[in-house]
Amino acid sequence: MDDKTKTILAQFEERATKSVSHLQEVFAGIRTGRASPALVDHIRVEAYGAHSQLAHLAHIQVPEPRQLLIKPFDPSILKAIEKAIQTSDLGLNPSVDGKAIRLTLPPLSQEQRKKLSAKVKDLGEQARVALRNERRDANKAVEHAHGAHQLTDDHFEEAKDTIQEHMKQLEKRIEDLVAKKTVEIMTD
Repeated sequence: MDDKTKTILAQFEERATKSVSHLQEVFAGIRTGRASPALVDHIRVEAYGAHSQLAHLAHIQVPEPRQLLIKPFDPSILKAIEKAIQTSDLGLNPSVDGKAIRLTLPPLSQEQRKKLSAKVKDLGEQARVALRNERRDANKAVEHAHGAHQLTDDHFEEAKDTIQEHMKQLEKRIEDLVAKKTVEIMTD
């Protein structure tokens, strides 16, 4: 395989893998029935004149399966953290407990579980579309290089096969992530 092909494939692989990684990050923030620091660590808190992620401002623990304990590194930003949690779309009600905040997650209703499950499937489909767009762009780059006589016929076919093989692996990974998250949501 020549350098031009390797460059195109490396760019495709990097961008396509980022799409899957982004999906994993989004899934980490979707509420299941159990407490997880990933549920709140992305919440933006206004502190010290800037917006920062909660994970950078506090230690987040799971003392019980349905409870999060948030201990700010600086107790003076406790109110700002409380406000950020209240205004987030998680629908959680924080309770200040001395120098920490406790979040108790109520059990999800069957209707909420179905909505979250549908959201997970939609996000999975969006990731698949992003992946297909990356494949299209990589195939166009390979075809352009082939048309400009920068690639031999063999390298052209090999590159297209490699792109498709990597695509299949990433689609399977997305499928697995969606299935796993759906099971997490639907079971208690």
